[in-house]
Amino acid sequence: MTENTPRSIQRTYLLLLFGNTLAASLIWGLNAIFLLDAGLSNLEAFTANAFFTAGMVIFEVPTGIVADTAGRRLSYLLGTVTLAASTLLYVALWQIEAPFWAWALVSIFIGLGFTFFSGAVEAWLVDALSATGFTGSVESVFARGQIVSGVAMLGGSVAGGFIAEQVSLATPFVLRGLILVVMFVVAYRLMYDIGFTPEKGGRVTSEMRKVASASIEYGWRVPAVKWLMVESLAVGGVGIYAFYALQPYLLELYGDPQAYQVAGLVAAIIAGAQILGGIAAPKIRQRFDRRTSALIMIAVLNVVTLALIGLIENFWAVLAFIVVWGLLFAAAMPIRQSYLNGLIPSRQRATILSFDSLMGSTGGVWAQPALGRAADVWGYAPSYVIGAGISALAVPFLALSRRENAPADTLDLSELPAAAQPAA
Repeated sequence: MTENTPRSIQRTYLLLLFGNTLAASLIWGLNAIFLLDAGLSNLEAFTANAFFTAGMVIFEVPTGIVADTAGRRLSYLLGTVTLAASTLLYVALWQIEAPFWAWALVSIFIGLGFTFFSGAVEAWLVDALSATGFTGSVESVFARGQIVSGVAMLGGSVAGGFIAEQVSLATPFVLRGLILVVMFVVAYRLMYDIGFTPEKGGRVTSEMRKVASASIEYGWRVPAVKWLMVESLAVGGVGIYAFYALQPYLLELYGDPQAYQVAGLVAAIIAGAQILGGIAAPKIRQRFDRRTSALIMIAVLNVVTLALIGLIENFWAVLAFIVVWGLLFAAAMPIRQSYLNGLIPSRQRATILSFDSLMGSTGGVWAQPALGRAADVWGYAPSYVIGAGISALAVPFLALSRRENAPADTLDLSELPAAAQPAA
């Protein structure tokens, strides 16, 4: 068993983030092209992605409850196994040029794999830091995680595009599965539930019902949390579509449908922006008295940037706008994570974080097929303008959360007085 200090907890957290992101990013710049190369249309490709997000919708809360009852470590280990197996199944479907229904089915299981991660790792970090006497800013830890993820994404996306061009589109997917096997070993040796005791015994079903009920009580019925979740429901899918559609859109603007390294450039640019956004997030937060003020400003700039990506159909201009869009997304994430974690109790943390992720995934279920169909009918550029209009819905929902004047809007988790901290 490893030492339990705030520094060792942060090291393990960053290592897990690096490995997960490296594995995932190998195919992020290629996923849409991979599906189109398998013979799917834009509608079918983005509907397959919608089935992936549907899998996240179906399994987010159940796997969050697994993390809150059986343990965050177990949840992570199950995620590596499930995601590795389903990724390799994707390769098999590509080889046999499988029908759409097979892609939809396997995409659901890929979604299941990711749900074992979402909520569990973040909840593990926050509880472990609290239990080991961490007195710093959790926001700064999330920001460092954003930077590490950006570095991993930069390396993975560039390598994925290069490998696909030199070998085949399937090779990065195979490498992703192998890295996830390595991460299983790493987590097994280094990740232990600290500051949280998984429930033992034979009443797991009863405990799961209790946690699910409490999660609704401390999540959906808390207005400040609820409006954040509704915001994810409204606009979460736009970000997923915008990222994956950039791959074929850039190739279209570039004029070479086989230039896979250009497609990988999308993920590399987002990765670089993620690094800079992680560095910038604490500085942006310092310029605002309230976290929701920063989030609203970023949301407005996000709408403008998405609209410009669609309105100015020039390869180099779109590249520049991608950088800005990535910076905005990366800068918002640590601020939003700190705000949300300050609003929810420890006992239900993984489940509520998973429920928040579920809402974003639900947004992806309806938004991706709709925007994919728009791309088939009118082209990629108009679909981004439509996406910008949908993203504008984030602003009023963030304003409603701000109106609740929650202590977490201004204070860090470690600064919250006992009376203001969410209690289980």
